[in-house]
Amino acid sequence: GALLTAAEAARELGVKPSTLYAYVSRGLLHSQAGADSRSRLYARDDVEVLKLRRDGRRDPAAVSREALSWGLPVLESSITLIRDGALYYRGIEVGTLAREWTFEQVAALLWLGDAARAGELFPVRPIELPVPWRRVVAGLRDRHPGERLQVVLRYAASEDPAAMDLRPERVAAWGARLLALMVATVSGRRHQEGEPLLDPLREAWMPGSEGAGRLLHGVLILCADHELNVSSFTARCVASAGSNPYEAVAAALGALRGFRHGGHSDRVEDLLAELGVHRLIDGPPPRQEVRRLVEERLQRGDLIPGFGQPLYPDGDPRSSILLDLIESAYPGSTTVEAARAVAAEVESLIGQRPTIDFALATLSLELGLGPGGAFTVFAIGRTAGWVGHVIEEYQRGRLIRPRARYTGPAPGATAEVHGSAPSGETDAS
Repeated sequence: GALLTAAEAARELGVKPSTLYAYVSRGLLHSQAGADSRSRLYARDDVEVLKLRRDGRRDPAAVSREALSWGLPVLESSITLIRDGALYYRGIEVGTLAREWTFEQVAALLWLGDAARAGELFPVRPIELPVPWRRVVAGLRDRHPGERLQVVLRYAASEDPAAMDLRPERVAAWGARLLALMVATVSGRRHQEGEPLLDPLREAWMPGSEGAGRLLHGVLILCADHELNVSSFTARCVASAGSNPYEAVAAALGALRGFRHGGHSDRVEDLLAELGVHRLIDGPPPRQEVRRLVEERLQRGDLIPGFGQPLYPDGDPRSSILLDLIESAYPGSTTVEAARAVAAEVESLIGQRPTIDFALATLSLELGLGPGGAFTVFAIGRTAGWVGHVIEEYQRGRLIRPRARYTGPAPGATAEVHGSAPSGETDAS
């Protein structure tokens, strides 16, 4: 369970109860009241973090081999929690946020810890680009969305003299303007004075749909953050070096494009096209045909993209929530029907359930966004999370500098293997 008794926590740490209480008094471990006034409970996550730190002092090499590969968090953060198959932003379950909150409220929650401050951050005019640079960006309309957004960030950075004002409120205000710039870039339409943040996207992607507003807010909220994923960690590393927010978000966007991260959604789009989900005139693709194509992939040794999330053994909750939101906005959607049929067939074959990437690719097909559409949605949503991590990192004020576990030749071995420089010659480089 999420909470341990004192006896369980002491057993997990391999210490006596008196040592456990000493950890609490020294601030190394936190406890909370149990069923009665005398008993105390301990969060399993806190116990595991303390265990990792203690073991790291005893055997740093052993811990370093695993810590950066789906290991425990390497940084403390108050933004996002993943526990017992659920995702929370600042203690609020993401399903509640996706179904009831606005994206602007969630952005304010992630950035400043107060959703009520959305009113002072939004609506906002986007960061302005000079006309020549707008033309350059317009000329990239046929390029991958990630590339276009990276170019926009570079141009915008050169036009913002206040980029190094790293106070939380100023970075939050910058984040709001950045989101407006991204929306304008993707939709092809700039905001009118006082216009809500997502209106240009709703007009471009979901014209005429009564449920479009909730779906659009919901999907961006579901994508907004996911703890210390590689792009958020990248943003934090760059921010910790003292770089401005543009540099941090641009670096995070580069990480997101990788095929093991946000770029994975491109592969899911290809999979759904291969399985015929886009051919919906006669309903969803036949289950037997789906099975045959999936089996062929497995026999070739190919992975099935969009399935299996290590942090959610029982299934990615974001995927099921998003599929439900699509279905609510587009009742009777054959796209969702076909996607659910594919998901059921894949699960029966490999025992894995769909991830957020699968649901994003389904949304992209439903809306006809074209190649890279799922990535575009992911990038806009996740930018809110990156800004939150950047703000938190500026406040932390410390350089992120892990140590490496060296596996190369021992000192002195290089000369024996490669030979030494001839007598009289020097290397002045």
